[in-house]
Amino acid sequence: MAEQQAGRRGLGRGLSALLGETDPALGVQDAGPSADAGPPHEVSIELLRRNPDQPRRYFDEDDLEELAASIREKGILQPILVRPAPGAPGEFQIVAGERRWRAAQRAGLHNVPILVRELDDLDVLEIGIIENVQRADLNALEEANGYKVLIERFGRTQDVVALTVGKSRSHVANMLRLLNLPEAVRTHLAEGRISIGHARAIASAPDPGALAESIVKHGLSVRQAEQLARKATDRPARPTVRAPRVSETGNADVAAIEQDLTDALGLAVQLVYRDGKGELRIRYDSLDQLDEICQRLTSR
Repeated sequence: MAEQQAGRRGLGRGLSALLGETDPALGVQDAGPSADAGPPHEVSIELLRRNPDQPRRYFDEDDLEELAASIREKGILQPILVRPAPGAPGEFQIVAGERRWRAAQRAGLHNVPILVRELDDLDVLEIGIIENVQRADLNALEEANGYKVLIERFGRTQDVVALTVGKSRSHVANMLRLLNLPEAVRTHLAEGRISIGHARAIASAPDPGALAESIVKHGLSVRQAEQLARKATDRPARPTVRAPRVSETGNADVAAIEQDLTDALGLAVQLVYRDGKGELRIRYDSLDQLDEICQRLTSR
């Protein structure tokens, strides 16, 4: 089992070994064809079948049209990774490259280059998730559903999933929580009307669906959504940790700033101040709290 998991973890280092010629978007140079895959060759586009377990469900129309135009001019520069289609001799199931396959159909291509690998269902799912996560092609719910399948169907833990896709465990856990949102909220999230930050802010409120509608209607920021959720629950979204009334410097103004920041973050804040310079220290007690701090600092 340890050897098998170690092999799976290798997927997280990139797809170059599997794809041979890798997509420039991944920032990887041509590694040459995989030793056990054989060289790329062309087959009829009609012999390719999409993978029903492909994590990515949404394909932007404008993006597909742009790619189709590029394919008409230059052809497909990177082979589509496939495996023999289960139950369909002579046909192939797409492992990585469905977007290229769709664009090639629009471009009117009759044949496409493929790279054939013998892969099991778990390999196919992991590669599909990794490829799309690396390219940021999945929306939040598609990513979360991919993690859920790895856990429920293949018995992966959150730690192993995180290692496989190159993310933190807290990131995987937070993405999975999005699947517990009401359907209306998930729809807003999938279609980009609210962000992950919005969704997380209202997740524990009594009626997240109503709050999501208000966010969309009024164009609220993540911070405003958090305030709305607090009002809806009539309590702070996170337990408030009170800072000392007097700071360690003995300065009442510094203590007031510490208190304001502590109330805003729900985490203990210490401001070390001397002669106009100093440090701002935020105490966290778990990786989830650290992840939330990072989300707040990087949200726009």
